[in-house]
Amino acid sequence: MEEVDQGAPEPRRRGWYKRRPAWQKALIMLGALVLIVSSGVAGGGYYLVDRYSDKVDRASLLPPAAPEEAEQSKRNWESGPLNLLLLGSDSRAAVPGGTSPIGERSDTIMLVHIARGRDRATIISIPRDSYVDVPAGGPWKGGKNKINSAFAYGGAALTATTVRHLTGIPLDGALIANFASIRDLVDAVDGVNVCVPYDVRSTFSDREWKQGCHDMNGEVAEEFMRQRYDVPGGDFGRIKNQQLVVQSVIRKVAERNLLYKPLELDTLLGIAAESLTVDENLDLRDLAFAVRDIRPGSIGYATVPYTSADLKTPAGAAVQLDTAAATAMFAAVRNDTIDQWLADNPPAP
Repeated sequence: MEEVDQGAPEPRRRGWYKRRPAWQKALIMLGALVLIVSSGVAGGGYYLVDRYSDKVDRASLLPPAAPEEAEQSKRNWESGPLNLLLLGSDSRAAVPGGTSPIGERSDTIMLVHIARGRDRATIISIPRDSYVDVPAGGPWKGGKNKINSAFAYGGAALTATTVRHLTGIPLDGALIANFASIRDLVDAVDGVNVCVPYDVRSTFSDREWKQGCHDMNGEVAEEFMRQRYDVPGGDFGRIKNQQLVVQSVIRKVAERNLLYKPLELDTLLGIAAESLTVDENLDLRDLAFAVRDIRPGSIGYATVPYTSADLKTPAGAAVQLDTAAATAMFAAVRNDTIDQWLADNPPAP
């Protein structure tokens, strides 16, 4: 395990663009991703957003919206709650929007809910093996399948259609992250310290992470996040591991005040921007403005409730979602009351 340097200076700046809270968070993104793109609001204003927008790939990630939903989304960006789809591919090769090669599936599927007050965000993971209705797309004729198959058959657009069908939540934007970027982000902050609540053994090497805190460089963090077999909960344990690493990156950025160090900030933003594919209609200035006051401690994490992680299906073992609980969760997202719902329905240990 690698030793991690802990930095410390705390320079402060004043001015509308540079003042805190900035967003020392980084709209997170995961599966391997961390969306630090709009950190520019803290370190240099919209100038940085414009600069790094040029490094972000653009693609049509969402299907056309009905006129009434398009109009509502416009109002949401002005003053309402926002819901973004965040995807990560398990392919090492960058595969932006469009149709993916058969067999390549989305490793990470998340809903990012930004509260109407723009002071909180909730990131909801949808298990990749969730057995759901996947609408027709590409060679797929439609029917029950694992949700990550949608990416294989019809790319991000079919995944968005599937998530919309499952949740009833209209989407205000979409992003895809390159899984491999997490390695570079972790190394850019000189490693992270991840506290693991259980023992994890790697299926790729002889590494093992006992319950407790571990220093990780980029290579080790990426390997840790990819585990799903020798980890409690299987795919749910993998989701938890991803959240632990992302939280550690965000915490490290905040602890070392990296958003106020131009050279290090430039490296972070460059890595984040180059790892992203953003829907062609998503304005990064609007996104930066929407999340500028969200602090690390104001980002919540959750997973869609389920009843079985070993449902027997024609597609193999799958996750059976808890219909009643999931329906209530999605309704809370639509009503912008997800914080209260999560407080009333804490996850099982």
